[in-house]
Amino acid sequence: MSSEDGKVNSYRDFADNVIPKIAETGYNAIQLMAIMEHPYYGSFGYHVTSFYAISSRCGTPEDLKYLIDTAHSRNMTVLIDLIHSHASSNTNDGISYFDGSDHQYFHGGKRGIHH
Repeated sequence: MSSEDGKVNSYRDFADNVIPKIAETGYNAIQLMAIMEHPYYGSFGYHVTSFYAISSRCGTPEDLKYLIDTAHSRNMTVLIDLIHSHASSNTNDGISYFDGSDHQYFHGGKRGIHH
């Protein structure tokens, strides 16, 4: 979540202060990236540990609903960036080898390793 203050923004602050600016410029869609839970902030959200949980860094599920409702009230489409190949390959906190294989969410072998 972007912020003018150089910090990780909250869903509510983004909804109240950034979405109006985006709408005023004429855009009709936003894409939310890195909102799934991820352990390492420096990964920009590309080491997802749960595809079913939003990042708690930015607020609660109700706060995200507020952001989406705010965008929809301005006739904006909300796209959520979800790329399964960006799941954390760390077996301690991620879903790699969840089913016992290295290819439930990735290609098997060297093809599935993203560095």
